[in-house]
Amino acid sequence: MSMEIERKFLVDGEKVRLLFPLPSLKIMQGYILSSPDLTIRVRSQDDKGILTIKGKTQGISRKEIEKELSPDEMNFLLTQCPIALKKTRYLYLYQGKKWEIDFFHEGLEGLILAEVELESENEQIELPDFVTQEVSDDPQYFNANIIQRLAKA
Repeated sequence: MSMEIERKFLVDGEKVRLLFPLPSLKIMQGYILSSPDLTIRVRSQDDKGILTIKGKTQGISRKEIEKELSPDEMNFLLTQCPIALKKTRYLYLYQGKKWEIDFFHEGLEGLILAEVELESENEQIELPDFVTQEVSDDPQYFNANIIQRLAKA
């Protein structure tokens, strides 16, 4: 089990597009369980399946378990999710940190978020100029809550 420590930011789409082309991944993910104390997510990431279990967020940290899934396991678990979130994740290295920039699709167009994982909650980082606002502690920008926007549409 590992500890996930990450900060999340809203992004200026015009500024980040100036960096393209960047390496990218196609992601589809659904949630088997989503509560404040426990999240169970299944993800297809360029046809690689990943099951992720995350504990309660405390500050910007939470415990996390990730397991690779076979294609059959991934497809089965995705069918158990009422809604799937689709996004393209771009990878960007800045000041020694890997930034993941997610462009959301299918009902969530225009939403762009960037995440960066840290070694500790107190780690100081330099922000790229495409960052507009930190939303690390805003639950409406947790993926498990973003998917609820699709359920209401």
